[in-house]
Amino acid sequence: MQNEVYKVLTLKEWEQAQVSGLIITELDQKDGFVHLSFLYQLNVTLSLYFAEEEEVVLLQLDQSKVRDCLKYETPIPQGKRLGAFPHYYGELDASATSSVWQLKRNAFEVPIEILLQAEENTN
Repeated sequence: MQNEVYKVLTLKEWEQAQVSGLIITELDQKDGFVHLSFLYQLNVTLSLYFAEEEEVVLLQLDQSKVRDCLKYETPIPQGKRLGAFPHYYGELDASATSSVWQLKRNAFEVPIEILLQAEENTN
């Protein structure tokens, strides 16, 4: 099965996940589910929610381990982002990760308007 669901964490959040064994953020706890992204949504997610971070950790999840708790939902309230996003309901175990990358901010950034347009065109 294709592993197309991703989670972005700050370095601190990743360190906490390695200690606790659970992948969760303050936002996830507040909203009651784990926010995830499809591959085509990652650039906008990084630009909107991790603009202040110099490094983040990108996790690719093994869908065979997470599919039973995934729901595909549109953002509420509906904002600039369109389409459904994967949300994980339950405790997301760090062992559900199939790949891990450390991403560093690059010198070039694509304008958010272009990223949103690219995301919209995939729906």
